[in-house]
Amino acid sequence: MTNLGPGRPRLEQRRRHGQTPRAEILDAAGELFTTKGYANTSTRAVADAVGLRQASLYHHFAAKDDILDALLAETVAGPLEFAQGLAAHSASAAVRLYALALFDVRQLCAARWNLGALYLLPELRTERFAAFRLRRDELRGHYEELARLVLADLGSRAVPGSEVLPFRLVETVINIRSDEGVAPEYAEQTIPEAVLRVLGAAGVVRAEAVALLESLAVARE
Repeated sequence: MTNLGPGRPRLEQRRRHGQTPRAEILDAAGELFTTKGYANTSTRAVADAVGLRQASLYHHFAAKDDILDALLAETVAGPLEFAQGLAAHSASAAVRLYALALFDVRQLCAARWNLGALYLLPELRTERFAAFRLRRDELRGHYEELARLVLADLGSRAVPGSEVLPFRLVETVINIRSDEGVAPEYAEQTIPEAVLRVLGAAGVVRAEAVALLESLAVARE
């Protein structure tokens, strides 16, 4: 047995992804919640998947909904930080919107488990997850603000009301991944392109958007 901090020793050697027991718990829960179902997964099942005693799990998370909340938070934290960094950038709205969509698609595809599928859980409509819903709404707001700027630049060529579509297009990655069983390799090009096309703003901005994404990523390190 191995002792890795608070609580009783783990039942066996580490076998999950993650450098800490907390990260291992999240990895196990991410797998079980997305494959077995949230309602069908107990904290004991999560602890067993990590090789921890159930009592040790409670040193990191007081309840199962705390684990779910932490997993959900991971899905919006990175894109929100990136979107905030885009706000004051001098690049065109189309380039910034493409960069945000590309960043978001990449992180949704790169996640070990398809955590976005958890957005449909009925539990998310409860007060317990109000903070997460606000964070996701904030991210959607960044998409819609950039989309409105793109539409303003297009003038009469704009597609009225289409500013609500880019965020939803990006999240189609979640359904595609569920349907195909793997993260779609084609998504990081086709979806950002579709985001601009649905606004009526077809154009060649990928190279500039990729450069912007990489420059902001370096600045965040």
